[in-house]
Amino acid sequence: MYALADCNNFFVSCERVFRPDLERRPVIVLSNNDGCAVARSNEAKALGIAMGAPYFKIRDIVERHNVAVFSGNHALYGDMSRRVRLTLKEFAPHIEIYSIDEAFLDLRGMEHLDFNALAKQISARCRKNTGIPVSVGIAPTRTLAKIASKLCKQYPKLQGGCYMHRAEDIEKVLRRYPVNDVWGVGRKMFAKLQDRGINTAYDFTQMPRLQVQRLFGINGLRTWRELQGEDCIEIATTTDSRQSISNTRSFSSEITQCGELAEQVANFAAMTAEKLRQQGSACGELHIFAVTNRFRDDQPQSYANAIVHFNEPTNSSRKIISAAVATAKEIFVEGYAYKKAGVTATKLVPQDSITLDLFTAEGDRSKDERLTKVLDEITAKAGSDSIRFGAQGSGRIRMANEHCSPCYTTRWEDIPTATIK
Repeated sequence: MYALADCNNFFVSCERVFRPDLERRPVIVLSNNDGCAVARSNEAKALGIAMGAPYFKIRDIVERHNVAVFSGNHALYGDMSRRVRLTLKEFAPHIEIYSIDEAFLDLRGMEHLDFNALAKQISARCRKNTGIPVSVGIAPTRTLAKIASKLCKQYPKLQGGCYMHRAEDIEKVLRRYPVNDVWGVGRKMFAKLQDRGINTAYDFTQMPRLQVQRLFGINGLRTWRELQGEDCIEIATTTDSRQSISNTRSFSSEITQCGELAEQVANFAAMTAEKLRQQGSACGELHIFAVTNRFRDDQPQSYANAIVHFNEPTNSSRKIISAAVATAKEIFVEGYAYKKAGVTATKLVPQDSITLDLFTAEGDRSKDERLTKVLDEITAKAGSDSIRFGAQGSGRIRMANEHCSPCYTTRWEDIPTATIK
């Protein structure tokens, strides 16, 4: 058995934890630079605000219905996600983090438990410990567990927990469940299914096995088997290391100066290097890009990019920032106004199995390792942005976040104050 714990309207729920006055009020959270709606409360959805709707297009709805608007506060959301995970770890020996607001729990070997009661208990404990509403679905496969968790959101009487295991109950649910909502069914796969009159998850399960494999390959077949209760997607006991790490942002206003673009890229590079070390990886390549504003027809357009190859994979902030800054200066072209830039680390390898470069002096390597260790020690004690390289300038990334809430759990000065009357 597997459980899928899914935080309801996660970004909105994080804001509501510290603002109980927002309960039952429409709330939206915006993307980087307050561009579009990336999270909506149920009340906001009822007003017709679509996922990804540009903010300037829904501003009239926001004003007319007194919708509460927040800029994305990812420091807060990341910390609240960590707190939910700590609670989930109390219930299962192994969990797999699927996203910032979802995690699978491996319940194999725990069949003696009352899974219906367990699902509700996990949901209640998460709400008590963190204030975040969590829907918990338990089923024989991960794909069915995701469906069960969605049922919790549709039916409040389930009290946040749904145990779906009997064949007749699964069939009843699948007969009404849209096939495009099934985990693993993408747009292209859905289009092919529609062409064949397959509209529900149950319809999909009735397709011949060989036809499924011929049309959708091994991944489509796994989804088909999982819907029939066959466990065939292995759950990881730890979070898999990513194959690439990206840090990209749109700027609040266009950048026309080479030095400023290099400074912004340096900050992206610093974040990338830190994430590499956090997951115990090093990168063999670095991709840097800068792009103009495609919505400005009155300006010349450009997509500038370049790749840096390292002779020896690295996660050194000094090396990565230096390479990124030099490349940003190379791809910058005078006369263009850049709206977005980013850094992506690829060709990742485990930090403890790096193939050393014969032409890199051992003294230089040792010196760099000592510097990186000191940086990480200071960061661990004083915070992520407590120390930076000169190329990063002030360390501030140009972003519009006019509606950002306080970092209630990660910044001392933002800790809420309680007043007793």
